[in-house]
Amino acid sequence: MALNDDVGSSLDLLEEDLGRNAQMTSEFEKELGRLRQSMLFTSREVTTLSSGLERGLGRAIDGLVLDGGKLSDALKTVGQSLADTVYSIAMKPVETALAGSLAGGVASIMGNGSFGQAITPFAKGGAFSQGRATAVGGIASAPTAFPMRGGTGLMGEAGPEAIMPLQRGADGKLGVAAAGRGGGVNVTFNIQTPDVAGFKRSQSQIAAQMSRVLARGDRNS
Repeated sequence: MALNDDVGSSLDLLEEDLGRNAQMTSEFEKELGRLRQSMLFTSREVTTLSSGLERGLGRAIDGLVLDGGKLSDALKTVGQSLADTVYSIAMKPVETALAGSLAGGVASIMGNGSFGQAITPFAKGGAFSQGRATAVGGIASAPTAFPMRGGTGLMGEAGPEAIMPLQRGADGKLGVAAAGRGGGVNVTFNIQTPDVAGFKRSQSQIAAQMSRVLARGDRNS
């Protein structure tokens, strides 16, 4: 008699659990229906949602078979997995938009500078004729930004850089003028000989010495 009572109580509890689970399943199906009506999934999102649902069902079945869990807990696991997947899908456009906005902002700053000017690097050198610069030359030993017409220049980013004014020489070429080359170089030879015949004999030595002087001048120019 007691055994029948225990079996009856167990059946009642099982029926009650099944009733609650049936209600939960019905609510779950309703939520899925509302989700389908309110959201438009792409094929990739559908694949992601299916994968999340499969993972949730796999964990739920493992819980039922291996751990002896309740059906209600298994359905909760499925619901939580599906909710996490839907949340990830919903947040993806937000993350993409935020990343795009951040990238656009950085590009705008790098492209326009703090005052809406383009930054021009001078790591490999360069020449400019507009804007403020060091008129008498100088050295930039650290990355230094300087204003120039239509943008902003950056010098010293690849190591110390020299600022050298350009000058146009007598031949019309524009370049850097070396210090101390303001005029020509005069070379004077003092030749002492007792007669004309001795001078003629020394001509080859004089020519060789002049060639050496000219070659030395070319190397130092």
